[in-house]
Amino acid sequence: MNAIVQARAPHAAAAQPVVLEPAQYLTFQLAGEVFAIGILAIKEIIEHHCLTEVPMMPACVRGVINLRGAVVPVMDLLARFGRQPSAVTKRTCIVIVEVAAEIDGEREQQVIGVVVDAVNEVLDIAAADIEPPPAFGARIRTDFIQGMGKVRGKFVILLNVDRVLSLNDLDALSEATESLAIAA
Repeated sequence: MNAIVQARAPHAAAAQPVVLEPAQYLTFQLAGEVFAIGILAIKEIIEHHCLTEVPMMPACVRGVINLRGAVVPVMDLLARFGRQPSAVTKRTCIVIVEVAAEIDGEREQQVIGVVVDAVNEVLDIAAADIEPPPAFGARIRTDFIQGMGKVRGKFVILLNVDRVLSLNDLDALSEATESLAIAA
């Protein structure tokens, strides 16, 4: 079902309806909860295979993979949320995501792999079925949440991938970890 929003042109006498198409989201499981990422950020889904660990990385970075000749960092979302890292099972996948990152003061696209317990499906979620993120009570940082999508009477946590997978945050986290290791 399409949501209709009333929009007014600056000099229009009457409001003209604008139809907002539902957005598509890839849903996946993490520790029994359903999360989603906007499909436009998804490049591909691959099976979980050998990762190369990189020393002195934050705990949420599991390692890197070789994706057609490119080195792609792979992040464990549960660890990023401050929980225990995901256990690898036969349904575990790596979702390859493209995020906007600020590198040396310039906005660039960065490709990052995300470990998920299982991929569910692609859903159309209408704008009218998306609630703002909760102000409290979420088990993850509220700035990581783009909104709460209502699907079949349940909520799906819509992630803000640019915030969750922020390389600037990871750099700061890595530097803090290094400082703690040197001080110890």
